[in-house]
Amino acid sequence: MEKLKYTSDIAFTPTVKAIQEKKHSRSNYARMEESGGWQYEVTPQLEGFLESMDSFYLSTSNENGQPYTQHRGGPKGFLKVIENNSLAFADFSGNRQYITIGNLSENNKAFIFLMDYATQTRIKIWGTAKVEEEDQELMESLSDPSYKARVERSIIFTVEAWDMNCRQHIQKRFTEDDIKIITTPLNDRIKELENIVKDQNIN
Repeated sequence: MEKLKYTSDIAFTPTVKAIQEKKHSRSNYARMEESGGWQYEVTPQLEGFLESMDSFYLSTSNENGQPYTQHRGGPKGFLKVIENNSLAFADFSGNRQYITIGNLSENNKAFIFLMDYATQTRIKIWGTAKVEEEDQELMESLSDPSYKARVERSIIFTVEAWDMNCRQHIQKRFTEDDIKIITTPLNDRIKELENIVKDQNIN
């Protein structure tokens, strides 16, 4: 990758910056750049966030620039940090279209988008990705025996920049597990009160 003056230049191209200037947002982003800008290494904050996630979106494009975004899901934390600047995940068997794999064979640039609706947090990660089909030890380290899916290969993602977006317009949504955690104490209390009433009626 060509050396960038600022990490965010991976997305803020000269054309983008010109539009920001025209739309009067460039000064804000210029201050962000001067103050350090986006992260380029995996931090404990990012690693902790990944450990809580059970899905993300992976975007690639072919040699003609045609983009493609695919949902990836698995057990919580299946997108793992394997080195300071590298992530990896087990690629489970699916519909066998192999668009992502084909795209990466032509163009290794990739993008990961993660959204946690419950906490209204979204993280964007720019980088490159490669497919690894021979490293059995890596595949085993990325697998979860409790998750019933066949691992076909590993995909390794090298982080070049990442950013945590603002929460504006993210509507809160909760998973079944989230709701269970919230409602279990309430349901237990309801049962306790029902038993109290039942005992009083018997007596």
